[in-house]
Amino acid sequence: MRVSRVQAAENRQTVINVASRLFRERGFDGIGLKDLMEGAGLTQGAFYKQFASKEDLAVEASRRALESASGRWSDAAAQNPDDPLGAVIGFYLSGDHREEKMDGCPIVALGSDAARQGPDVKAEFEAGIKARLDVLDRFIAGSGDEASRGKAMGILATIVGAVTLSRVVNDPDLAQALLNAAAQQVRNAASA
Repeated sequence: MRVSRVQAAENRQTVINVASRLFRERGFDGIGLKDLMEGAGLTQGAFYKQFASKEDLAVEASRRALESASGRWSDAAAQNPDDPLGAVIGFYLSGDHREEKMDGCPIVALGSDAARQGPDVKAEFEAGIKARLDVLDRFIAGSGDEASRGKAMGILATIVGAVTLSRVVNDPDLAQALLNAAAQQVRNAASA
């Protein structure tokens, strides 16, 4: 049975959405096409009608994951417009976010994998990182100069590192202490 163009476009978006979540959970190489397509409710044969390669899908899924994460930052900031940085840090450095393997930060979940991917996947991550730096610079009332950009870079590196470290330890108290220490460092850096 032939699939309409509208249905094909919907199927493509479904595959991208599913891949963005499954890649964050298992890594780019931790899931095969068969399981990805099964997760999307489609056959493996339908994959090649939608994507040139798994790398093509990785680019699209990375973009989707980074857009989703940006939306979550925006939502958190909108909930506390008087302290958007505090709101984002509160959300980002929470135990709940730490546990969100499929929906959490793609930089944390896929950063080391992305470093081993081709230039197109890396370009998506670079764009996502730059976008977060721009947001952080605005949150800390930076002027976009070298000093405020450096502060934004330090904050991003601190929070990404803290969530990464908190995910790799078994001790829940240590995991929470890492998140708490990072939150304090960010508050100190932002007020300096």
